[in-house]
Amino acid sequence: MRLRTSLAISAMVVMWASAFAVIRFTLLAFSPGELTLLRFLFASATFGVFVALRRPPSPRCKDIPFIALLGFFGITFYHLALNYGEQRVTAGAASFLVSSAPVFTALLAIVMLRERPSLITWLGITIGILGVAIITIGKAGSIGLEPRAFVILLAAISSSLYTVLQKRRVAHYPPLVFSAYAVWIGTVPLVVFMPSLFRALPSAPVTAICAAAYLGIFPGCIAYILWVYCLRELSASRLSSLLYLNPILAVFIAWVWLGEIPSLLSFVGGVIATLGVALTNLGERRQKL
Repeated sequence: MRLRTSLAISAMVVMWASAFAVIRFTLLAFSPGELTLLRFLFASATFGVFVALRRPPSPRCKDIPFIALLGFFGITFYHLALNYGEQRVTAGAASFLVSSAPVFTALLAIVMLRERPSLITWLGITIGILGVAIITIGKAGSIGLEPRAFVILLAAISSSLYTVLQKRRVAHYPPLVFSAYAVWIGTVPLVVFMPSLFRALPSAPVTAICAAAYLGIFPGCIAYILWVYCLRELSASRLSSLLYLNPILAVFIAWVWLGEIPSLLSFVGGVIATLGVALTNLGERRQKL
C-alpha cells in the first residue's frame, strides 16, 4: 500500500470515528435539530465547492424524487436520530450501534432485493443482532433499557435503507456527485430548525460552532472524497474491513477528550456486534465469488 493511500485511509477513519465524540461535545450548545442543520449547511457548502470545480451534469428529473428519498433516510432522519440519541448514549456505545448497520443492510437486501444469503451471512446477522441487543441494555453501572439507544438503532436502520436503495440508481452518477445531491436535498427539511438555530448562535461558544463546522466539512464531506480515492487503490472488501477500527477508535477518542467510558456490557455487546458485521461481510463476499 502506498504511503499516500495509507495516509488517506488513516485520515478517513479518524474523521468518521471522531464524529461521535464531536457530536456529544456540540450537543452541549445546540439541540439535535440545530446541530443537524448547522452541520449540513457546512457540508452543503463544501460539496458545492467540489461540484463547482467538477461541473457535473444536473440530476435527471425522474431521479429527483428518488434522491430526495435517499436524502431523507441518509441525511435528514439518520443524523437527527443520531444526534437525539447521543444526548443520553455515550459516543462509544453510539459508534458500536451505528457500525451494526451492515447487519441490517443484509436483512433489508434479503427482503427488498431478494438476495439469497449464505449460512455465514445468517450467522453474522444473528450474532450482530445479539450484540446490538446487549448494547441497548448496557447502562453504566447497571442493566436496563436505554430508550435513546433504540433511537440510534433506528438511525442505523435508516442508514441501511440508504445503502440498499442507493444500489438501484447510484450507477447513473459519480459517487461524490450523488452524495452531494443527497446532502443538498436532505438538508432542505432541516430548514425548519433555522429560527431556533438563529436564536442559539449568538450565545453559542465559538468552539461549538467550530465543532459543527468540523462535522460538516470533514466527516460529512472530505471523508467521502477520501473514500472514493481509496476505492481506486484498494478493493472494496479490503477497504471496508478497515472500518472495523471505527468503534474502537471512537471509544478511545471519547475517553481521552470527554472522559467517557462505555459500560462493560455495552463494550462486550459492541465487540459481539462487530464480529457479527465481519461475518456478514465475509458471507456476502464468499457468495459473490
